[in-house]
Amino acid sequence: MTTLLVIAKEPRAGRVKTRLTPPFTPGQAAALAEASLTDTLRTVAATPATRRVLVLDGTPGPWLPPGFDVVPQCAGGLDERLAAAFAGCAGPALLIGMDTPQVTP
Repeated sequence: MTTLLVIAKEPRAGRVKTRLTPPFTPGQAAALAEASLTDTLRTVAATPATRRVLVLDGTPGPWLPPGFDVVPQCAGGLDERLAAAFAGCAGPALLIGMDTPQVTP
């Protein structure tokens, strides 16, 4: 039973890719985050797995393909959020960040 996890923030202006502003506007940075997340989620959806989970800080949008369980990120630092994501898995799991559009099935 293999689980693929994607940890991500909702691509919302002012909440994602803030290190890119400037030179990008918050809206442009959010659009870039959404494009990257969309590519990553499509690839994960095409990859054989027993379960696909989006560990999300925020609310799912139209960019989320079918076939994913959505679980909220817990509070705390990245280490705590990652530990909680893996704790919700049975068996082997692979974590993929939202900024990995280069990944392939």
